[in-house]
Amino acid sequence: MNMDVHQFKELYLCIAPHRYHFLKSVLEGYDGLAILSSVDGKAGTVRLRYPPESEVLLFELLAALAPGLNKFA
Repeated sequence: MNMDVHQFKELYLCIAPHRYHFLKSVLEGYDGLAILSSVDGKAGTVRLRYPPESEVLLFELLAALAPGLNKFA
């Protein structure tokens, strides 16, 4: 896959800070799906950059993971 980051879309999410590494591990299992970066580690704000053709799969995956990503306990 040609990874020209200038053509990537961006999505900002707020997740439980301790779930960052879990999400990163899951995304690494889907080669080229998205790049995860921390914006504010204490607040749990993250940025996902992804190619437009990955949007449907990424959003389906995030919808399935959402309940576990938002557990702040």
